[in-house]
Amino acid sequence: MAVAPNRATRADGWIGRTVVQVLIGIGLLALVLAVVYPLLWMVFSSFKNNSELFANPWSLPGDMRWGNFERAWNAGVVRFFVNSTLVTAGSIVTTTLISAWAAYGLVRVKVPFSNAITGILLGGLMVAPTVALVPLFGLLQRLHIYDSLWALLVLYTAFRIPFTTFLIRAYLIDMPREMDEAAYVDGATRTQIFWRLVLPVCRPILVSAALLQALFAWNEFAFALVFISDSDRKTLPVGLMDMQSRLLTEWPVQFAGLTMAALPMIVLFLIGQRQFLRGLTEGMGK
Repeated sequence: MAVAPNRATRADGWIGRTVVQVLIGIGLLALVLAVVYPLLWMVFSSFKNNSELFANPWSLPGDMRWGNFERAWNAGVVRFFVNSTLVTAGSIVTTTLISAWAAYGLVRVKVPFSNAITGILLGGLMVAPTVALVPLFGLLQRLHIYDSLWALLVLYTAFRIPFTTFLIRAYLIDMPREMDEAAYVDGATRTQIFWRLVLPVCRPILVSAALLQALFAWNEFAFALVFISDSDRKTLPVGLMDMQSRLLTEWPVQFAGLTMAALPMIVLFLIGQRQFLRGLTEGMGK
């Protein structure tokens, strides 16, 4: 007599799990469409002309007008692209290495007042960049790096060190100390242990930190707008805004510039997505 209820219970459980899986699949599909469709619309619009763009904004382009990309490139995107690449690459190296060295010192080395130093670093996360624009203007003037890419490099590094240090520190906390002790017994110095042992082991979180820094530096707008006035030194976000004021109604050319600006970050995340997710999940788990 108990067999039928058990079968009914199992059937109800199977139906419930199926419904939940279907709802999750629908939600994920909607999320994918919400993220991917605007990107595809931007790419398709970059191959159209103005009349085609306004007459059929949701249709595919009639012709592949690669000339829009050439015009955007010649309008200044190449210069903005180089500036953004230099600042982004430089800030990735400086931020990641300084933060990794700081996290190693706070976790592995007996630094006096390490807890207080960690608290100060975390306090840096509470400082909004826009609040510091006025004092930073005077500071960069005194350092003689205002209106230069060095100014952006210094600011992008300084404002991201607290978060990146916290991220790497969380990854290092549960790393076995026996690794350091074994290397120290073999005659390795602290510097050798850091470069030859710690950094290779921390590669997933370093990749995660580098990708997050790349995303921040590539898309940062406020500092680049306020502290760079020379048009030859503008980065992509500010340069594209300046290009829009010059191109006026040539929207397909502007979409071509936006597509070229977005492509490097998309490719970078596709290449490093596995290490990125591994580093974040392991770091958060610790």
